[in-house]
Amino acid sequence: MAHDRSSRPRMSLNSNEKDIQATTAAGGEAVAELDADSWPALLAPRLAQFAGVARHEHVTRAAHQLAVPQSTLSRAMVRLEQDLGVALFARHGRTLSLTPAGRAFLGTVERALAEIERAAESVRADADPGGGKVAFGFLHTLGSETVPGLIRTFRADHPRIRFQLVQNYGEAMIDRLRAGDLDLCLTSPVPDAPDLVARRLDEQKLRLVVPEDHRLAGRRRVRLAEAADEFFVTLEPGYGLRRITDALCAEAGFTPRVAFEGEEAETLRGLVAAGLGVALLPPPAVPRPGVAELTVTAPRAVREIGVAWLDGHHDTPPVTAFKRFLLSRRGQLIPR
Repeated sequence: MAHDRSSRPRMSLNSNEKDIQATTAAGGEAVAELDADSWPALLAPRLAQFAGVARHEHVTRAAHQLAVPQSTLSRAMVRLEQDLGVALFARHGRTLSLTPAGRAFLGTVERALAEIERAAESVRADADPGGGKVAFGFLHTLGSETVPGLIRTFRADHPRIRFQLVQNYGEAMIDRLRAGDLDLCLTSPVPDAPDLVARRLDEQKLRLVVPEDHRLAGRRRVRLAEAADEFFVTLEPGYGLRRITDALCAEAGFTPRVAFEGEEAETLRGLVAAGLGVALLPPPAVPRPGVAELTVTAPRAVREIGVAWLDGHHDTPPVTAFKRFLLSRRGQLIPR
């Protein structure tokens, strides 16, 4: 049956018309819009059939390999040529040979089919219960000790599961959850948003970090209000720890005077050691020379840490397994 092409413009592979409307993806690659009249929507179902016929140069043998009736395959090739407006095959009785246009088309089609094959195998591999992938985000301050310990423990029972690890601040990770780039993230404060599911896992004490020659350095405990006149070094606005610092200082009755803002907790520790201010920070993985770390007795200086994921997101078996593992670590997430 001939394809009725009277209702739409003639298409050409070299046309600059909007038969295939390309947009730009995040990575800068052209992406075809699959509207009903686009070339991908029209041709994709028949590309594998075309490649099979082209490889065999014989409709009967190709039909046997593809498990479709010979008549169906013959009609599909005729319709493909009609849609393209190009002869792809020269016919010699029951055998076929590719025309120059057919050979050029076959090269591109085979590359496209190979990409589809790789894409299918990739997503299947990522979802494999025993050896799939988890895209996992976490705060920089959890990267030196907490997250490596978690993954080591988890992989004792799931040795083939792979991780794509992303370190970032909380708001950036939430954005990546929403974009589908992450399956799960460890963050603080625990987010409260209608499109997210979040579970509190643990809390981590924050310390007032002062230079080793500071007036408070000889103390073990301190009320945060005693640092009201100090300059603070903090993370930049948008970081969860910055919001917690501002909130704790407000609870202690003052607004911190911010001298320096940074993006990483250990950099702030270095600034404190250099005498540039004080900071509220989680404990370091290893002691840092040049500073004293004081327990804050009032207000209660802790940050809650939780795991978050996108509500309604379909979990692969590896993600489900790791999510269950994280939830089982409630109260045991942070090394004491």
